Amino acid sequence: MKPLSPTPSHTIGPFYGHALPFPGGGDVAPPGHPDAFTLHGYVYDGEGAPVPDAIVEFWQAAPDGSSAGEPGSMRRNGVGFTGFGRVATDPDGHYTLRTLPPGAPAIPYISLCVFARGLTHHLFTRAYLSTAPDALLASLEPERRATLIAQPEPHRTHRFDIRLQGEGETVFLDFA
Repeated sequence: MKPLSPTPSHTIGPFYGHALPFPGGGDVAPPGHPDAFTLHGYVYDGEGAPVPDAIVEFWQAAPDGSSAGEPGSMRRNGVGFTGFGRVATDPDGHYTLRTLPPGAPAIPYISLCVFARGLTHHLFTRAYLSTAPDALLASLEPERRATLIAQPEPHRTHRFDIRLQGEGETVFLDFA
């Protein structure tokens, strides 16, 4: 019998399935925590149009730099900081995450993974909350580096737009 060849990649969605997204997926910080801040932005396609049906996952270190988090990230009932969040973009391509500062200055970024229609593989990137020295940032030309820096806004908020391709394309990471 002839061995079967691997199944080729398929587009990611929009058939996301069970638990994608889940209620409270963007609330990583415990309710009422005084250090909580908001990271928000838009996901844009190659033409600069918003992507209304993307999902963005977030992973980050805790404020003390640890990466264990608490179990229960999909059930927020009384759970403290988990280090994981997942949100869908709204019809305007916008997402919002409410979280705590990640172990800065040692780990001044939040890791993101983007799932969207037309992608054969999800995309990994980082949202840096400062321009502190970092091996990845240092390795990039200033124009490309700028696509990884979240812009501070008033009221404990940062904006981080994700451009999937085209002019100003976000730097994506290859973990192969």
